[in-house]
Amino acid sequence: MENKARGEEPVASQQVVDEQDKKGKKKSVVRELGLGLITGAADDDPSAIGTYASAGAKFGPSFLWMAPAMYPMMFAVVYLSSKLGQVSGKGLFDVIRDHYPRWILTVALVGVMIGNTIEAAADIGGIAAALNTLMPVPTKWIAVGVAVTILAFQVFGSYRLIKKIFRWLALTLLTYVASALLAKPNPLETLKGTFIPHIRFNHEFLSLVVAIIGTSLSAYLFTWQSNQEVEEEIAKGRHRVWQRRGASIGELKESRKDILYGMFFATLITYFIILSTASTLFKAGKTDISSAAEAAEALRPVAGNAAGILFALGIVGVGFLAVPVMTIGAAYDFCQAVGWKQSLHAKPSEAKRFYVVIAIITGVATAMNFLGINPMKALVFAGIVQGFSTPPLMLLIMLMTNNKKIMGEHVNSRRLNILGWVTTGAIFLASITLIVTWIL
Repeated sequence: MENKARGEEPVASQQVVDEQDKKGKKKSVVRELGLGLITGAADDDPSAIGTYASAGAKFGPSFLWMAPAMYPMMFAVVYLSSKLGQVSGKGLFDVIRDHYPRWILTVALVGVMIGNTIEAAADIGGIAAALNTLMPVPTKWIAVGVAVTILAFQVFGSYRLIKKIFRWLALTLLTYVASALLAKPNPLETLKGTFIPHIRFNHEFLSLVVAIIGTSLSAYLFTWQSNQEVEEEIAKGRHRVWQRRGASIGELKESRKDILYGMFFATLITYFIILSTASTLFKAGKTDISSAAEAAEALRPVAGNAAGILFALGIVGVGFLAVPVMTIGAAYDFCQAVGWKQSLHAKPSEAKRFYVVIAIITGVATAMNFLGINPMKALVFAGIVQGFSTPPLMLLIMLMTNNKKIMGEHVNSRRLNILGWVTTGAIFLASITLIVTWIL
């Protein structure tokens, strides 16, 4: 009865996939590359850029190995979320709502909402600060202009337009490759730092390692990827859950390939951000960098004006991609938890509450930049919240993707389970360590 009330087919019908729909899915196996790229680029948001820049400035090339080390874990997180969305035909919080007690849903939702909103606030401030290095306008008013532009883009842009613009914005991250090359890194030191891990058992080093793990595997990646898989299905005309449920082996292979490329791109950018500050600020003794904008400003006298401008432009471009991912992602989660309609394919008149939630989250995030709250302290608080919400969320994803009632024949393979559980353990360990570090 519950399934009928929510506009779905009965359970028996869900298990018998419509033959025509199945054939249609086989014909549309070739997945348009892009979802993985967008998610990967959003992972390198201004807050993350600040963390990577800090690591390079403080420890130099010896920190480069962290970027390739994060690659398999980033793939595991995003691919599992993608697979869940494709096979279930629902977003992450819709699946949690169907299969877990209300208190679990509520705790997960509160953590994600707080974390996404604070991180969006920090990223809006980060974009404004980066633009302020290029134009003499007060950062608070730049932040308002940025927020209004992003909100208008989300409300009035179609899903296809948003996806196309996101792809182009993702490419702005290539400015960090140019910025790093302009810094003229030492080839031998770069190779050593890349392939030989240098681990220091002190507070500063371990804090940055944990911070990079935390910022690379943030909760908004889980929810965004699963929801975009649903949006892709809706784009193909599958508006009902029973039409979207199920995925062919070919579709999953294509999404796996897309996500491998997307996470490789994100890892590459992380690597070059660390390399650019390691090759300049670390050598110049400017080791205390607290934000991405500060890194961009510091690069100018050390690596040249062009390197600083490119660094700042990268922050702006990816910020305009990452903030909507966080605000729309939080709106998806909230609306799924309470049972409201949510889709970027729906016009504002068709899903009023969904777009109102997006506007409220964007408004709160913008207002935080006027409250005089220290952005780094806000990020620390967001990190603590993420530390409590991200590991349990990853645990739920592992449990759900191994549940035959949800995944059918597409439960995780042994290799994927090993990678998934190692990643889950790393997230739990990183979060606990970071929280203990902050408390002490």
